[in-house]
Amino acid sequence: MDSWPAVLVVDDSRTMTDIMSKLLRQIGVTDLDCVHDGPSALERLCTKRYGLVLSDWEMEPMNGPQLIEEMRRIPTLSDIPVILVTAKYDEDHSWLSGGDGYIVKPFTADALREKIKEVLLQRCDKFSAAG
Repeated sequence: MDSWPAVLVVDDSRTMTDIMSKLLRQIGVTDLDCVHDGPSALERLCTKRYGLVLSDWEMEPMNGPQLIEEMRRIPTLSDIPVILVTAKYDEDHSWLSGGDGYIVKPFTADALREKIKEVLLQRCDKFSAAG
């Protein structure tokens, strides 16, 4: 992928936002912002247009699925793809709660690149089929 969208990373661990930022930069993402909780993410999403959100699943006071639920209620945010970042793997994907995909920690830059490509292509296909 030659051009990456603006990415918002949401994680209550500064260590994880640092790691994800480093990995995203390694794969060529240059327009990147980080916040440390769901309410801050919503505030940032309302001031800047992002093409992708990477959100931790477990955060306080608003977890990843709650953030997605709020995003899907706001028309200007409802179409932004979200990848949940989790330490848990479960074959039952019902916990995705409207997210477009997930990636399990720890992960490499290559794994992150592939997951982002998969989600963005899936979104393009979804909108092409609907149109």
